[in-house]
Amino acid sequence: MEEKPVTSLNISLPDPMKKFIETQVKRGDYSTPSEYVRALVRAEQQRQMREQIDRNLLDSLASGNPLPGEEVMEGLRKKNASRAKKRR
Repeated sequence: MEEKPVTSLNISLPDPMKKFIETQVKRGDYSTPSEYVRALVRAEQQRQMREQIDRNLLDSLASGNPLPGEEVMEGLRKKNASRAKKRR
């Protein structure tokens, strides 16, 4: 796995939040407070990506007349078959 450059970020937390993070680390779920915070950030990034995908899907559904699914699939099958022939 490729190592990525790491930088520091100092944050201020109320004592109960700090203790909560320390408890998560003590439970063994995370090896350091930084690892816990990184996990939270990754989870939020994934949530936002899913939210964007949902918005895109809803926008697509509202954008006009849908194409018949079988027609789309047949077009994809032909395209893939054509690509397979070119590779041979």
